[in-house]
Amino acid sequence: MEQVAPAQDVQVATPPEYAAVGEHIGALVYFSSQSRNTARFVANCQLPDEGINVFRIPIKPHEAPLNVREPYVLMIPTYGGGSVRKAVLPQIRRFLNDPANRAGIRGVIASGNTNFGESFCLAGDIVARKCQVPLIYYFELMGTKEDEQKVRKGLVDFFHNHPE
Repeated sequence: MEQVAPAQDVQVATPPEYAAVGEHIGALVYFSSQSRNTARFVANCQLPDEGINVFRIPIKPHEAPLNVREPYVLMIPTYGGGSVRKAVLPQIRRFLNDPANRAGIRGVIASGNTNFGESFCLAGDIVARKCQVPLIYYFELMGTKEDEQKVRKGLVDFFHNHPE
């Protein structure tokens, strides 16, 4: 009788929301609430044109989890009005609690509200510290055209200087 190897719990990589065009250099994973502020910012950066895959962390808990299996920079907003406990949303924690997802993180970009004072972009500080990666950039609320240009150029430079 032929023995069958036990099934392994292998998670297949989720396809990107927007796939890189041309030479692939890295990925951006982001979270955007239903306001879509971060989603609009990411779209305006036109990252796929620079060879960067773009993945979105699901909003609702019943949605299939995101499985990213390539090096990426994480872009996250800060919530909680200055509360450390509420700064990083559960969806982001869920994504990073998957060891295979966490293994790919190379840096963090954060958005926030300067009205939070010292807690401005606190989620980025928390995740960068916990994952031991650099906080690459931060911007206020929906960002500006200048922020979009800096993120686009900054990510290209980052992935060229940190090849996998």
